[in-house]
Amino acid sequence: MNVPEQIKLLLEEKTALYNHRDFIENDPVSIPHLFSRKEDIEISGLLAATIAWGNRKSIIQNARRLVQLMDDAPFDFVMNHQSKDLKRFDSFCHRTFNAEDTRFFVRSLTRIYKKDGGLENVFNYQGRAETFGLKNNILQFRKHFLKTSHDKRSEKHVSDPSKKSSSKRLCMFLRWMVRNDRKGVDFGIWKAISPAELCLPLDVHTGNVARKLGLLQRQSNDWQAVEEITGLLRTLDPLDPVKYDFALFGLGVNQVL
Repeated sequence: MNVPEQIKLLLEEKTALYNHRDFIENDPVSIPHLFSRKEDIEISGLLAATIAWGNRKSIIQNARRLVQLMDDAPFDFVMNHQSKDLKRFDSFCHRTFNAEDTRFFVRSLTRIYKKDGGLENVFNYQGRAETFGLKNNILQFRKHFLKTSHDKRSEKHVSDPSKKSSSKRLCMFLRWMVRNDRKGVDFGIWKAISPAELCLPLDVHTGNVARKLGLLQRQSNDWQAVEEITGLLRTLDPLDPVKYDFALFGLGVNQVL
C-alpha cells in the first residue's frame, strides 16, 4: 500500500508537534523522567507502562505512588529489600493491578537483576531474525519474568503476543528505552534493540486514528494489527517507524480526528 502524500505530511507534522518535551508532563513517561540512573529509569518505566491503561491522570498518580513506596529509589529497593518491606504495597491498587501483582513484579525484577543481567539483557533476543522480531524479544522477556513464583492471575499483566495480545504497554516501554532522537521524550538508553525493530504501541486511540487515515484495515487491536500498521509505517521511515506513535496517539487523545 502506498500512503498518500497528504497523509505522510500530516503524520510528519503531528509527530513534530507531539514529540516534544512538553509531552512528558501529562504522560506516564514522566515517571521514568524523575530519574537519571539507568536501572531506576528501566524499573520505574516498566512499572509505569504496566499500569498504563485507563485515565492518564490516575495512571501517573498511581505510578508516582509506586516509586514513592520504593523510597524513590526503585533499583536500590529491588536489590536490597527484605520480605517484610513488601507489606508496604498492601494498599496499592490500580484497576486490576493489585498488591499481590506489585509484590510479584518486585520479586521478579529482583531475580532478573541479580541472576539474568537486568531488564535490557532479558529483552535481548538473539535468535533467528524475523520481519517482526520484537515479538520474540517480548516473549523472551515474558519467559524470564514468569520464572518467579506467582499467582496465575498476575500473568495477565505480562502480555503475550503469541496469544494475539497487541502488547501495547510493553511496546510503549520499549519505545521509551530504545528510541534516541534527542527530542527529550524517549530515553534511548538501550542498545540491544534497534529503533528500526520497534513496533507501534497499538491501543484504542492509535488504532482508531490509523483506521480513519486508511493506514490499518484490521478491525481488532491485536498483534496481527500491530504488524500490519508497523509494516506500513516502516515504508515511511524504515529506521524509526515508531516515531509516528506520537502523531497517531496525539491525534486520537486530543480528538483531532
